[in-house]
Amino acid sequence: MNEQSLRQRLREATKLQLRSRLGRFGLDLGRDPYANRLVRALTAHDIDCVLDIGANVGQYGGLLRAAGFTGRIVSVEPLSSAFEVLARRAARDPKWLTLNTGVGAEVGRASMNVSANSYSSSVLEMRSTHLAAAPDSVVIDTEQIPLTTVADLVAAQEIGVSRCLLKVDTQGYESEVLAGAGDLLDVFGGVQLELSFVELYAGQELFDTLVERVRGHGLVLWAFEPGFSDQDGRMLQCDGLFLRERRAPAR
Repeated sequence: MNEQSLRQRLREATKLQLRSRLGRFGLDLGRDPYANRLVRALTAHDIDCVLDIGANVGQYGGLLRAAGFTGRIVSVEPLSSAFEVLARRAARDPKWLTLNTGVGAEVGRASMNVSANSYSSSVLEMRSTHLAAAPDSVVIDTEQIPLTTVADLVAAQEIGVSRCLLKVDTQGYESEVLAGAGDLLDVFGGVQLELSFVELYAGQELFDTLVERVRGHGLVLWAFEPGFSDQDGRMLQCDGLFLRERRAPAR
């Protein structure tokens, strides 16, 4: 065995050992993390703004920044406790704006079911399937929140939608958020949605319906990122990234 083959075998053995140890804690190794692939896709499509609907405590924005995204981020979060953390996280970033509101099909108010883990909170009622797969998502409170629309956010913040990614992670409320975007869905440079394969929240639109809906606005399914699964290993959710096909350069 030559030296190069030996080094390769040692690397593979080391990775297997490390994966085995991480697996005991439900963790894994991965090359080229999703955030890096996402930022490359945004850069390739000249997207320099992200409208982050359902920002929670800023996990998504933080991942974008860590992966090298330098564009504008507008993060929107309705829960007061989560928003406090989000606002602190973004405070020193002049290109990261935070807004404390919910987003839906029309302007108004709604009652939010607050989960113990906060990020599973939703305007919709949680189904037992979700709770069984994620017991820490149990609802512990409700909170009255204001609602705005994507269209109103775009107007108020002067967002150039053709170079903006609309990211929606609203725990089953995605269809309402899309409805509030109206014809702007024909213009957004991209959309990222949380997609459910089974009903986790009462009345939510599921994977097939949402995928076809977004495709109807001229967007192409670009990438998937696995979400969470139940105890039997069935995937319950994933994130789908939809982008517009790049035009071929003029000859």
